[in-house]
Amino acid sequence: MGPRGGRASRCFTGGVEGITVLALRAKAGDRRALEDFVAATQPGVWRLCRFLGSPTDPDDLTQETFERALQSLHRFRGDGDARSWILAIARRVCVDATRRSARQRRLADRLIAATLAESHRDAHWLEVEELLAALDEERREAFVLTQFVGLSYEEAAEVAGVPVGTIRSRVSRARNQLLDQHARDRAATA
Repeated sequence: MGPRGGRASRCFTGGVEGITVLALRAKAGDRRALEDFVAATQPGVWRLCRFLGSPTDPDDLTQETFERALQSLHRFRGDGDARSWILAIARRVCVDATRRSARQRRLADRLIAATLAESHRDAHWLEVEELLAALDEERREAFVLTQFVGLSYEEAAEVAGVPVGTIRSRVSRARNQLLDQHARDRAATA
């Protein structure tokens, strides 16, 4: 859209008081006055949005400014000048857009961090599952019962139906096998 608008605009020379008169006439339903009001104030609104809001979205912010202004035009009393009124609306639109953008950036940062943590966690668990799969069934069972499920050696022995010493032996051998395999895997990727 740019500071001059998307179409040929009429030259407005009525000054601040004239802009207020246009706003009051637009409030009363005069469509021509509304068009002239927008044409007269749009360049200033666009520039404010360009420098206070977003250098990449001044057209969108300008449009939002005029949408808000039209929605609240019925409340404009003409006590102050309409140019200041529309620029105050533009300022509020820019502040809201900046806050919205910051919120979206924070949310995006949290989502990226969560995704990275989850993918790292998933990769970690995938590696653990691969290491566990290399264990024979009895060692894997003893290791999982004591290290992942959290059972004592006595409880694990009861679940597996074997003596406590057998569980201790299986866990020890599983741990050594896992450490050896992990060291080999790390050396291979280094």
